[in-house]
Amino acid sequence: MSGRTTRALLIPVVTVATLLAGGLAASTAHAQPTPQEIEAQIDRAWRELAPIVEQHNATREELAEKKAQAKKLAEEIAPLQLKVDKAIAEVSDLAIHAYTTGDTSAFNALLTSGSPYTFAEQLTVLDQFAKLRQQQISKVVKAKEKYEERKAELDSLIEELSAMEAELAKKAEEIDAEIDRLQALRIQAYGTSGGTGELRPAACPAEYYGDAGSEAASFACAQVGKPYAWGASGPNAYDCSGLTSAAWAQAGVSLPHNAAQQRNVTRYIDRSELRPGDLVFYYGDLSHVAIYVGGGYIVDAPQPGVPVKMRSMDGPGPIHSYGRP
Repeated sequence: MSGRTTRALLIPVVTVATLLAGGLAASTAHAQPTPQEIEAQIDRAWRELAPIVEQHNATREELAEKKAQAKKLAEEIAPLQLKVDKAIAEVSDLAIHAYTTGDTSAFNALLTSGSPYTFAEQLTVLDQFAKLRQQQISKVVKAKEKYEERKAELDSLIEELSAMEAELAKKAEEIDAEIDRLQALRIQAYGTSGGTGELRPAACPAEYYGDAGSEAASFACAQVGKPYAWGASGPNAYDCSGLTSAAWAQAGVSLPHNAAQQRNVTRYIDRSELRPGDLVFYYGDLSHVAIYVGGGYIVDAPQPGVPVKMRSMDGPGPIHSYGRP
């Protein structure tokens, strides 16, 4: 991943921080903002931040994958190194050194018969032995060099990804701090409820078929009320794709912790086909995902300050598509 890509990803984060700071300054310079004004500020900030959070999740997934590849390569290289060392020791101590330097005393130590016929035969065998050993060493060394080259590339990529993840985390912390300040205003306006509304307006799940999807939906329903935390996939807190991946993991299906990647690995379905457990994707940038629980409802982890909740499927924003794991 290039530095240009990294910088491009970070530009929206700076924009959000600036937006939040400006919004907060404006609100404190005038009269106490209304709950509606506070919600509008938070929603604007979150629409900027949500894609960055999901990009962070995708980076973590890629980082973990590359680290696993590096570990596998390291495990493959270790026995190769031992094999190289052993082959070199065996051959150089016996045949190769003696044959290439013309040290006849080394040959004499190996050749036990005084017969001219046998002596010539043994020279041929020794020559073949030396060449075979050289070929073996050459193959092993080339293989080791190939693995080391690949590992060097992976190490470089891991270093780049780690730096990118650290930078994203730093920016996200700054934004979280600003959102916390807005959340304090929200609590001041609404009280300790924070204006989150009813968390479970109907039976959850509204429908149950006893299949894997229903199991995933039931798990999601059981998480209602738990806090939002970006990058979290349970058991105590979730972000949007963390909740859907954890729900389907409960049903034995592995999904990546990223909304766009979940879209890529699930089958497209129509709205009319929705069953509990299906995924509902939002916005053109696929920055939000929820799990359908029947009756026109979803369960999702909306944003900082709002816990996991059950709400109308059309509530979060423009629907991009529907998917079934």
